[in-house]
Amino acid sequence: MNLSKKILSWYDNNKRTLPWRISQNFRKKQYYRLLSEFMLQQTQVKTVIPYFNNFVKKIPSLKALSKSKEKKVLKLWEGLGYYSRAKNLHKTSRILINKHKGIIPENFAELKALPGIGDYTANVLLALIYNQPRVAIDGNVKRVLTRIVNPNSQDQDPINLFKTKRNGDLAEALMEFGSMICKPKEPKCNECKIKEACEYYNSEPKIKLKRKIKIQSKSYDIFCYLKRNKKQIALTKNNDLSFLKKFNLPKIKEASKKNKNWKFLCNYKNSISNKKLNINLYYKFSTRIPVQYNWYSLKKNNEFIPSFTKKIFKKVSYLYL
Repeated sequence: MNLSKKILSWYDNNKRTLPWRISQNFRKKQYYRLLSEFMLQQTQVKTVIPYFNNFVKKIPSLKALSKSKEKKVLKLWEGLGYYSRAKNLHKTSRILINKHKGIIPENFAELKALPGIGDYTANVLLALIYNQPRVAIDGNVKRVLTRIVNPNSQDQDPINLFKTKRNGDLAEALMEFGSMICKPKEPKCNECKIKEACEYYNSEPKIKLKRKIKIQSKSYDIFCYLKRNKKQIALTKNNDLSFLKKFNLPKIKEASKKNKNWKFLCNYKNSISNKKLNINLYYKFSTRIPVQYNWYSLKKNNEFIPSFTKKIFKKVSYLYL
């Protein structure tokens, strides 16, 4: 059975219309692919689409991205999360323009040397842009391949089951197939074009695929220095919150019961990627703030403020009503 033909036949008839798949000239195509792959890292397609459309509207080319200020890039990324992706994308665009004449390298090692590009992203870009015979193994593709070949068997490398001249399309087809048909729960086996060759479909009982996602739960105390007569809050980029490094935040520490000098405002829950946060919010009106902090308006933000901080803004704004 030619698995590639069956997967590609399904893909040709069922693929989604996505803005980064629109046929473009080479430079536009590589920019769209680079941008979309950075955005799609750990983020669902439906979430990425509006961000992608807005981003290319404001920054239409790789050259324009390289000339943009980081603040503008982060502002367009606001709400998408994992902001290191935006910073790495920005750095990569400048390297590509200055050292590679604005062309994404065809060499795997050169591509991987760029900021924010690992094995997966390098493989998928080489397949999609240069039609190289590479399969990008994300969660969807790994699930498809694992189900086709019994995960307990070492006799066959699932990658070798797929051979085609349409390498770029195959890379996308496998990702698309895993997302739409070979789902983690309740896969649509009745609609599957390759079920006859699938160990998962033919096994009794069904092979159980383990998917481990570690959810981290942590408690934090957030301390807000506020100006009494002005709607301002003190923020700093020097914070210990690892998942929001170098972003404007108030004073944050791991939860402690010794907060007598601060007034308690509220407790609330927040989630960032795989982290569940239990937050105790405290405040203090003050005209002086610690070194390395600056006053910021609760209403007008001239600099990029992450969504995490904006939620804090909303909480403390009630103190001024």
